[in-house]
Amino acid sequence: MFNKILIANRGEIACRVAATCKRLGIASVAVYSDADANAKHVAACDEAVHIGGSTAAESYLRVERIIEAARATGAQAVHPGYGFLSENEDFAHACEAAGIVFIGPPVAAIAAMGSKAAAKALMHAAAVPLVPGYHGDDQDPQLLQREADEIGYPVLLKASAGGGGKGMRVVGRSADFAAALASCKREAASSFGNDRVLIEKYLTRPRHVEVQVFADRHGGAVYLFDRDCSVQRRHQKVLEEAPAPGLGTELKREMGEAAVAAARAVDYVGAGTVEFIMTGSGDFYFMEMNTRLQVEHPVTEMVTGQDLVEWQLRVAADEPLPLTQQQLKLDGHAIEARIYAEHPARGFLPSTGTLKHLRMPEGVEFAIDAAGLGESGRKAPVRIDSGVREGDTITPFYDPMIAKLIVHGATREEALARLSRALRACEVVGPHTNVEFLQSIVASEPFASGDLDTGLIERHHDALFAPRKKPFKEALALACAALLTREGGTAHGASPWDAFSHWRLNGGYTQTLGWREIDHGDNETAFTVSFARDSGTQTLAHDGVREDFSWSSGTGAHEFRATIGDARVTGRVFVDGDTFHVFCLGEALAFEWQNLLAHAADAEHGEGRLTAPMPGKVIAVLVEPGTVVEKGTPLLVMEAMKMEHTIGAPAAGTVSEVLYGVGDQVADGAQLLVLDVQ
Repeated sequence: MFNKILIANRGEIACRVAATCKRLGIASVAVYSDADANAKHVAACDEAVHIGGSTAAESYLRVERIIEAARATGAQAVHPGYGFLSENEDFAHACEAAGIVFIGPPVAAIAAMGSKAAAKALMHAAAVPLVPGYHGDDQDPQLLQREADEIGYPVLLKASAGGGGKGMRVVGRSADFAAALASCKREAASSFGNDRVLIEKYLTRPRHVEVQVFADRHGGAVYLFDRDCSVQRRHQKVLEEAPAPGLGTELKREMGEAAVAAARAVDYVGAGTVEFIMTGSGDFYFMEMNTRLQVEHPVTEMVTGQDLVEWQLRVAADEPLPLTQQQLKLDGHAIEARIYAEHPARGFLPSTGTLKHLRMPEGVEFAIDAAGLGESGRKAPVRIDSGVREGDTITPFYDPMIAKLIVHGATREEALARLSRALRACEVVGPHTNVEFLQSIVASEPFASGDLDTGLIERHHDALFAPRKKPFKEALALACAALLTREGGTAHGASPWDAFSHWRLNGGYTQTLGWREIDHGDNETAFTVSFARDSGTQTLAHDGVREDFSWSSGTGAHEFRATIGDARVTGRVFVDGDTFHVFCLGEALAFEWQNLLAHAADAEHGEGRLTAPMPGKVIAVLVEPGTVVEKGTPLLVMEAMKMEHTIGAPAAGTVSEVLYGVGDQVADGAQLLVLDVQ
């Protein structure tokens, strides 16, 4: 076994690998960019080496700098994680040339599976089922048209060197093929430097099922069962689970054996994932093989009790596989939810910013030890894999993942219930997140019943994005409690008469609290809080209803309790200036206190603040200081995730200052320019 390894990655996977290294007594070396100087993965490792600037091209994709770091620290091996250089054959070859073990498959296996067309040919020779299609070298447009016509529509055009949903087009009829082919080739050339495409029969309502495989250098090869990854948005996975629900024992065995055959066909070594597409009738076809550990590997760990990173290390150290196929057993069901900083309602645009408050449900981080148990000696029912901490910043440079929330249950129903409770306990203040969207999917009838396919989100879009009924009054009461505690010192049920701010010579005291719900700018409300001097009681008035009202601080940080009439509610309130983030009854709401003094100051200055709706790059500035504009006049254009967004004037006025220029990167919510409103 190795004494020291370098982890050529960042974030959650780097922390994950470091955790296994620590348990096995292996020293770990982190690499980091300018943006990651104080990142969690740096703290998780024993040593750390700076490798360049903030972008991936300046740091995590620099092969020579990573090799230099491994040599300088005496690392015997490099673990590539996933993403970045994990499936880069040049990097694997550079490690080999430097005498450093690459913890992954041989270079030849990476090359064989790196081309979708070449991989299909290999799978055909190995008798692995393939979707009917054309994977040939001849890329003549007329030939491709004839092949598509013969396969029958709809067909799917795919970039041979593609991934991540790029370079893909669904063509529904022959008349549309030529235009779709040209578009697909342009995108493939732009994204991958290779415009070669392949054609496949497009399957309606398919499932995405994958099989975890492992192989060693001693002839051993096994499959660690299957996972369902059908719930996707923009061809990227959202929820994954193991085992795949609703599949018969014989079908699972056939898929597992086909996956092992795929691995053997390329003399595979280490961890790999064979991805299949499956029809409703149970037919399955090879899609591709990922020559690395997958993001969703924790669900396999939870149901097998095996540490897959440890397996990787042992195989890379030329040890045989820890278990045979007959020794591997399934235990229960596991589901993983990927928690991202993004705007689901705005096309899943990424969101950036500082994690001002971060609280995950009670769980164990990287909760797999040699026996598949957590520290308590029992299998952990909730696991949190995260590469960030409270106070860290989600930047525009990397994937905006906050955490992976993984749950285990004896049955799928038990795991679903546990996941629902765990999602309701997530608290994030700072960037927008997809937590509420994940709650909607988990609660939806199709997912709960196991009616899974890759179009689930799109097909049920309206239901998944429908407005949710939220505990509006209860949350506002807790926000009032937090505000009044802050302003008047009335925590723990103390009488407001004990605070000088509420003292009056005669009569009672009435305070009106105005609020605006953050997610719905026109949803303004007001609570009137009255204090009765003689009795010490407080009355809450809202929507014409008056009720007795009391509150106190809870036992934990940010915790408050409120009683409205006969109803009692407990929740947590995180205060950020005049914004109150309330977490209660499994829901998250945010309210802005309409501070009259602050609003008066804003009105006096007459300043219009225009902010970035997403992290991205400024690609056009259409005005300059002194420009007089009307409401709706385009002011500036931003680009993010290959999408353009035009910022228009919210009102008529004069541009007094432009704060960013063309080419500048801006964070979500950053002020772009100043408009003096007329």
